[in-house]
Amino acid sequence: MSDISYEEINDKYLDVLKEIGNIGAGNATTAIANMLSMTIDMNVPMVDLTPVEKIGGMLGSEEDIIVGIMLEVSSDISGSMMFLLDMESAHHLVNRMMMRDPDYNSDFDEMDLSAIKEIGNIIAGAYLSALSGLTNLTITPSIPYVAVDMAAAILSVPAIQFGMVSDNALIIKTEIGGESAINGYFILMPEGDSYAKILQALGIPI
Repeated sequence: MSDISYEEINDKYLDVLKEIGNIGAGNATTAIANMLSMTIDMNVPMVDLTPVEKIGGMLGSEEDIIVGIMLEVSSDISGSMMFLLDMESAHHLVNRMMMRDPDYNSDFDEMDLSAIKEIGNIIAGAYLSALSGLTNLTITPSIPYVAVDMAAAILSVPAIQFGMVSDNALIIKTEIGGESAINGYFILMPEGDSYAKILQALGIPI
């Protein structure tokens, strides 16, 4: 199986990848809504394959402070994935989970970071479950870790590592509405021939 270049991904591939994003968003909506006892409407307005070096710019200013939850994926496919939240969205979710005043805006402590990790783990797991269910591939996530830093700093390490094995990352922008708007980005960075495995498992000739 050969690697798939950015130019070779056509609209048909993106339609399938967006469907994975939509199913993952639906799974995540149910899980987060139940955990936080809140009304949530999650949708996937954008799916794209983006050159790794351009990821930072599409998320806004590279100097903006964001929250990143990252984990490795292994088994039938390999690579890494991240879920990124702006600070307003992260504070809203954590405050709801910790049953605080919605306007609480202090720096995150260890308990807050643990809550973020749990939220990110649920959202990431929902997307990976959707991908696994549609492809019948076994996808095993690692324990996630959380970083709160400038976007450029959070994205630099995975971009460098991933840039060694592939040119592009799958970006799924996620909008969570309902009681409050929450914006996030799901980034899947398969290594080597994992894109080919995913598409072949979905019955798409490559």
